[in-house]
Amino acid sequence: MDASWGGDRSTAKTALRDQVLAARRRRPLEAAASFAEAVTDVALGWAPVRDAATVAAYVSVGSEPGTGLLLDALVAHSKRVIVPVLRPDDDLDWAAYAGPASLAPAARGLLEPVGERLGVEAVRTADVVLVPGLAASPVGERLGRGGGSYDRALARVPAGTPVAVLLYDDEVGLAVPTEPHDVRVGFALTGGGVARFL
Repeated sequence: MDASWGGDRSTAKTALRDQVLAARRRRPLEAAASFAEAVTDVALGWAPVRDAATVAAYVSVGSEPGTGLLLDALVAHSKRVIVPVLRPDDDLDWAAYAGPASLAPAARGLLEPVGERLGVEAVRTADVVLVPGLAASPVGERLGRGGGSYDRALARVPAGTPVAVLLYDDEVGLAVPTEPHDVRVGFALTGGGVARFL
């Protein structure tokens, strides 16, 4: 890690990641299932998603807020859905999502589409971008997993394209330590609704 980013902030990020991940592991399965249903309704009712032809999203794994129902609902609503494919250099390629059968196990416990790779610039074609995260501050500072993959991808998203992180309600509005490479998001989608950041 670049020393100019500051060790204190990096340490604070690690502590917050540990705290959020521990809370997610304690979350009852019923709550996670309820969230998946609720956030699907929230997303489908949100104008940027409702009006989009192409949605960049992601396949949730482990204790992440579930996106399986959402992805299938987007496809059912005739949206073109692209999801990331992690490259060896930790950047994100993209491929079309065509239902659970289009996915296969990949590195780091991920599920990735088996279809044609569209290239790292494919995220630019999305009308709205839905990203994973662990927390967001009141001004849209997003805490990720620490690999920097999404910060690189989000730097390619054209100005004006709505970008939303999917989070549990209690993960929004936290104090998120930031580093120079971090890219802010404009919105959070939770089971309770849409939060717009300053």
